[in-house]
Amino acid sequence: MTWLQAVILGLVEGITEFLPVSSTGHLLVAERMMGLPDGEASKAYAICIQAGAILAVGVLYTHRLKQTALGMIGRNPEGRRLLERILVAFAPAVVAGLLLDKHVEAVLFGAWPVVIAWVVGGVAILVFGRDLRLTGADLGALSNKHAFLIGLAQCVAMWPGTSRSLATIAGGLLVGLSLPAAVEFSFLLGFITLSAATAFSALKHADEMFAAYGAAPLLIGFVVAFVSAVVAVRGMVAFLERGGFALFGVWRIAAGAIVAGLLLAGRI
Repeated sequence: MTWLQAVILGLVEGITEFLPVSSTGHLLVAERMMGLPDGEASKAYAICIQAGAILAVGVLYTHRLKQTALGMIGRNPEGRRLLERILVAFAPAVVAGLLLDKHVEAVLFGAWPVVIAWVVGGVAILVFGRDLRLTGADLGALSNKHAFLIGLAQCVAMWPGTSRSLATIAGGLLVGLSLPAAVEFSFLLGFITLSAATAFSALKHADEMFAAYGAAPLLIGFVVAFVSAVVAVRGMVAFLERGGFALFGVWRIAAGAIVAGLLLAGRI
């Protein structure tokens, strides 16, 4: 992997990780377009550079993470409740990951499944996105039952191209959270979920990844993902409060159409 390829993958990861457009789908297509071999090393690399995007959320939401840390040691009741909700929402992903991970990789990690998920999700956003609301409950009103339902919604995003952010934000809205609260909970849940996935992949496939690429591309991808994720998360929060989800619906459908055209033409 060249340094330029590492920069491109870092940008793709950082920009798309927390947007409702699917970072996994974009990374799969980007790796294929750049001719990178499809194997455990490339899959592990794509997952491990998520650490840069995870760190970005940690920096941007330091106050919430500090609140949950204090709650863990019994010094902040609100933080303890929020941490409990996050862990309840995280639990379905743990079970689904252990049961379905190998099957999902074998069946759904390809360009056509990503195209289908992009288009279906894009149409859903355009059809239902206009009804999204800024008003609704804040995070303090989230119950364990509703947190669990958001966690079930997150499991749908195991299909590459679906988008973990889209699934969890939609889940938050369906259980009555306001759009800002649903977005924030999606980011906080993503911090835990992606951290676990990154650690698991790094421990499982570190040897293959470093043998194939070395340390430098991983460091470049991490740094670029961090910087671009900071910009993307800040921009997404501001944009959603003004313009809603329609742009992301168009983005997904356009991406699906372009990649489908390239596939049919034999270009990728």
